Amino acid sequence: MASWDDLVAYVRDEYDVVRDEPDEIRVRFGYGGEPHAERRAQIVIIAREVMDRKEDWVQIATPFARIDQVDLREVLTEIGNTLVVGGAVLMGEYVVLRHSLPLLNLDINEFTDPLELVTGSAELLEEQFTGRDDY
Repeated sequence: MASWDDLVAYVRDEYDVVRDEPDEIRVRFGYGGEPHAERRAQIVIIAREVMDRKEDWVQIATPFARIDQVDLREVLTEIGNTLVVGGAVLMGEYVVLRHSLPLLNLDINEFTDPLELVTGSAELLEEQFTGRDDY
């Protein structure tokens, strides 16, 4: 995978795309639930970032709480103790799990594994710290 366009084509084929823009694509992941029952979902934003105006990167980001909904110290402690991929950042009024990768020479598993880990971890954190399913 050498370009943003290649990655977007792959994402369109493999995932439930809910929004598609030139430098950003949003995907919905479903979790748990019995057949015909409500399932939890997590929206992940996959965005193209250009580093130093020359190098393409992909950023995987998914919010899991509003800042005012959680104790940030508890959240960061949990993330520090349990996550292998990604890190927490504040984006506006949201707590977001985020991970970035260079696109040059990116193998698909180097994208899909972090995508699934970041998204699944955000879903668990959202359930654990908010008890809700907003994102």
